[in-house]
Amino acid sequence: MAAIFLTHHAVEKPWGRRDLAPLFDDPAPDAPAVGEIWYDDPRGCSHDLLIKYLFTTDRLSVQVHPDDAAARARGFARGKDEAWIILSAEPDSTIALGFRETYDADAVRAAALDGSIENMLHWQPVRAGDVIYSPAGTVHAIGKGLRVVEIQQNLDLTYRFYDYGSDRELHLDDAMAVSDFIPFTGQAPARSIEAGRDILAEGGKFILERWTAGGEHRLVPGELPLWLLPVEGALHIDGQATGLGDAILVEGSSVITLSQDATVYAAYPGADVLGTLLGSIARSTSDSNCAVTG
Repeated sequence: MAAIFLTHHAVEKPWGRRDLAPLFDDPAPDAPAVGEIWYDDPRGCSHDLLIKYLFTTDRLSVQVHPDDAAARARGFARGKDEAWIILSAEPDSTIALGFRETYDADAVRAAALDGSIENMLHWQPVRAGDVIYSPAGTVHAIGKGLRVVEIQQNLDLTYRFYDYGSDRELHLDDAMAVSDFIPFTGQAPARSIEAGRDILAEGGKFILERWTAGGEHRLVPGELPLWLLPVEGALHIDGQATGLGDAILVEGSSVITLSQDATVYAAYPGADVLGTLLGSIARSTSDSNCAVTG
């Protein structure tokens, strides 16, 4: 089967939420809060990218992730660039990205130890529909009151600078070694390359696109793995309906149908945008350990 519907599992977090609908079922009133939903290949395969949902009632720690070189030096397959799609936000929701100005390492270390690092960061407001690509090495913190789709390189490795006085483990030496102590340079604005196809992030470790072209289309990705995330409207793939909260991995020729009000995010590994949206796609940048089907 060319289209694989990924399974998912919940991850409890102290900063999580209990109001997950309509994406997922709400946990029981006496159950722990859910902070993350992780997606898994039901075949047990590992891939370049990992998809998560995040649900926050409080700020996450001030943290950073290593790039490919730093991660591989520690024996990991890759580093961790990530992107966030803001699905909903409260009026005062923010995300910290990089520093307000350039600092030297000694100043950052001292600020992490006394807690003033949170005031050195550039906290910016976010709202539903915002998309942010955060390269490895960017010191960041996700704020409260958010529902977020996270697309990331498949690495579960976080170095914490500071966690607001909690007793969670910090990793100051490791965090200092992989961080950029500079302002976040931002990202190129979204660009449309054809009707209903917008490029939201490119030039990093993966491409993120938004599709809104209603109608029937054929995908022929060849060996390229393609992740589809429907967030509005209706998406059918090979005649099978998808739902909000689904994540689908496409590894071969498929037919998709988008309703006229649909919004679907698509992600695939590599730095370069595929020139063809719907048609023959035969380039691969994946190190997936699953054979292509379809």
